[in-house]
Amino acid sequence: MAAKKKSLTRKTSVYRLNAPSETAIDLRTLVSRRYRDREGFTTTPVDHQGVTGLLVIGSIARERAAWCDPLAELTGIDVQVAGRTSSGMLLVRVDWSVYAVTYGMGHHMIDPARLDLGFGLRFALRSLDQDAVSLVRRHLMDARGRTDENSTTRGGNLRDLGNEWVGSIVSKITGRAIDLPLTHTVDGSRVLGVSCTDTSITLPLGLSPQQFMHDLRVIENACTQPAPLPGLESLARVRSLRRRGGTVLVQELDAELDRRLGDPGVPGVALNLPGECAAFAADVRAVRVTRGSRAVDVDDMDTLDIEDIRQLCCDRPEGHRLQALRDVRVQLFSDEGCTEPLGPPVAGHRWITAEVLSGAAHHFYWQGSWYEIGAEFVQALKSSVTELLDRPSKVTLPLWPKGKDEDWFNKQASRQPDYDLFDKKTVRTKTFRGGGLEICDLLGPEGQLIMVKKADSGSSGLSHLFAQARTAIEALRYDVEVREQFLARVAELRPDLRPEDILATPTVVLAIRLKYGVPITAESLFAFSQVSLLQTDVALQGMGAKVEVVPIYA
Repeated sequence: MAAKKKSLTRKTSVYRLNAPSETAIDLRTLVSRRYRDREGFTTTPVDHQGVTGLLVIGSIARERAAWCDPLAELTGIDVQVAGRTSSGMLLVRVDWSVYAVTYGMGHHMIDPARLDLGFGLRFALRSLDQDAVSLVRRHLMDARGRTDENSTTRGGNLRDLGNEWVGSIVSKITGRAIDLPLTHTVDGSRVLGVSCTDTSITLPLGLSPQQFMHDLRVIENACTQPAPLPGLESLARVRSLRRRGGTVLVQELDAELDRRLGDPGVPGVALNLPGECAAFAADVRAVRVTRGSRAVDVDDMDTLDIEDIRQLCCDRPEGHRLQALRDVRVQLFSDEGCTEPLGPPVAGHRWITAEVLSGAAHHFYWQGSWYEIGAEFVQALKSSVTELLDRPSKVTLPLWPKGKDEDWFNKQASRQPDYDLFDKKTVRTKTFRGGGLEICDLLGPEGQLIMVKKADSGSSGLSHLFAQARTAIEALRYDVEVREQFLARVAELRPDLRPEDILATPTVVLAIRLKYGVPITAESLFAFSQVSLLQTDVALQGMGAKVEVVPIYA
């Protein structure tokens, strides 16, 4: 039997760090403070055959592994096994950048504030074959805050794995790289598999000093290419900014949000419905906002205002308001007496959305994290939203004067010929207990499902509205009991309508009144509301429904 050929490479994780490119830097400052002088860890300068940098190695030993106690509890046997966690990291400058190459748990030794956000995905966009992608993990920026991961063992086209540009943030992508002269593929006999996250690349690197430095330079050159490869452009439109450790950019954005929390006159901050609250938003009968011993009670979701949350943190000095906001808790209740909670309390910062413009960059805060969208994405977003808003509708609605609530408006609208009131006519099934499910607020003249919302406080009401639309169509499509109950009520009020008139291709009308009754345009909607609207449109089209948006004026 022939001897196994010695490998020239080893699969390794690579990170790029933010460090001055033109001046010398003490590489120790790029190491997390926890590990710089920790017992059992050493830092050693390296200058070996072209590899110049800093080696950090160490391990954490435990006399007894953490899993010994639960295993002993289950078996009645005294389990005694030592535990050891080993870490290695090599910091090395390559031309313009400093890279951290990690082994074992070495990635924990990087100072998180120094991570180059977007490095891994930037490399992926300039190196992966769009027809040989094997895994995509993405976060959907809708009111539900979902995460999807799709994979295939053989690899396929990016589109086949469900990637959508609308509000889709890719956090991991794995596939086959093309046209990279790395050591692993130098003889042309092997394919190069690469796994990329927002901050890292995992791929085979050369084992000799010369091959190792060559491969890092190939990575660096790939990242300097001006544009993504064809078919991968959509992945560059939105990226998340990691909060762990607080990068410099995140710290600056936090400081700006902190400042805005102290001034109610500053625009760009509004309410946002957290994803974990979307499922039962329709059942809310009271809201309690607390921080420490202070509390604010609100009648329902529709009257909850950003000031109800902001007032519990705005009295703090600048630099401490955002932390106070994180200490705020918002609890939803299904009864007016605030005795029947709907889910656990949610931190106040998850109820806030904000937009910060800085030159060509556009950042927004959503569900407790910051995101960056490029100018191309903003333009594409506005264009798609404008197209959706321009869709014609046969639904007409009356004025909604300031000071009148949603109940008043729905009754006024139902006085029009062939408009029927369905507000608070909930469907109750085994699935939808508690407050039940409200399919729509009004039934239109041709069976349109009209859902009404006043969005005076920003995107919270809209998130609620979009979640209601999805839930209603899903229930009508997949729940026989819901469908039968709803059609029975329609038959009582509108015997002229056949079930197929409503359900064959349902028309969902999102009837929206913005603050002061301003027109609904791409400019008057927050970026997150635009994303969520388009996500809702895509989701409802996938279930065979049509979406129309009708503005309500004051």
